[in-house]
Amino acid sequence: MLINKRIMVTGAGGFIGSHLVEKLIESGAKVKALVHYNSRNDIGLLNLINEEFKQKIDIILCDLNDYNAVLDIAKNVEIIFHLGALIAIPYSYIHPRQVVMTNINSTLNVMMAAKECPNVERIIHTSSSEVYGSAQYVPMDEKHPLDCQSPYAASKVGADKIAESFYKSFNIPVSIIRPFNCYGPRQSARAVIPTIISQALNKKEIHIGSTFPTRDYTYCTDTVDAMIAMSNCKNAIGEVVNAGSGFEISIAEIIDKVFKIIGYELPIVQDKKRIRPNKSEVDRLFCDNTKAKKLMGWENRVSFDDGLKMTINWVEEHLDLYDTNSYII
Repeated sequence: MLINKRIMVTGAGGFIGSHLVEKLIESGAKVKALVHYNSRNDIGLLNLINEEFKQKIDIILCDLNDYNAVLDIAKNVEIIFHLGALIAIPYSYIHPRQVVMTNINSTLNVMMAAKECPNVERIIHTSSSEVYGSAQYVPMDEKHPLDCQSPYAASKVGADKIAESFYKSFNIPVSIIRPFNCYGPRQSARAVIPTIISQALNKKEIHIGSTFPTRDYTYCTDTVDAMIAMSNCKNAIGEVVNAGSGFEISIAEIIDKVFKIIGYELPIVQDKKRIRPNKSEVDRLFCDNTKAKKLMGWENRVSFDDGLKMTINWVEEHLDLYDTNSYII
């Protein structure tokens, strides 16, 4: 259903964005991939995708905070996947204003542009499971209360509500996908799984923050499939849908699994600067993906063990991309 579809992807140079662009090109879509402007002409993780696919992408460097730029790019597209955001929770402690302004304003600009472009048939807005905060019940469905435990989470709640308001106020065809923790090839050491793996492969000890929190991890290709399934589902317009595996695992358990796969163990050192403020730590995330299954016919296909092995293999082949001596926020 995506053959020859004119598609705009914001945040295309990021982890999930690059995988999404690759899948869209593979599906025959015509993709405008928006990457944040920089003077180095750095297109981020799009540099790592299939070279044949990369030649078919219309890569555009811009700033989502510039409404006129977003409007101009959206004029001829039919589907918008909005992933562009500042995503690091630790960074949001240091620069909360930048995170809040960027994530809310960029979403507002995308929605306003879509409102002015009658050719836009669908907007898939990307949320985050962090908006739920620590689980008040499990598994966590879309009716779970929203509880902002970081400036990042607050910015995503604000962005989600902007998107929702444009659906209700202007009948803009918005769907909100709420991925739980994603992992896989190309993910930076900002995230915990590549942090563990890269250190395990390159250091004599693992520096980590809290190891007790549990998360629901979904392999990157499954998350991309959920986004595409949502874009093809008319019944998802105006809806919020979780995309998670329905499986939870603690960080300590992930470390044990990594050790078993690589065949050796290392000392674990708790690094205080990697620990979230006490009231900000999300202790538990565990997804109820029933709605995604019923509404969109989606469910994850890659098991955590298989996904972890593939991620370890990729990181090992690209270890030069990881600075294992620094705490990456």
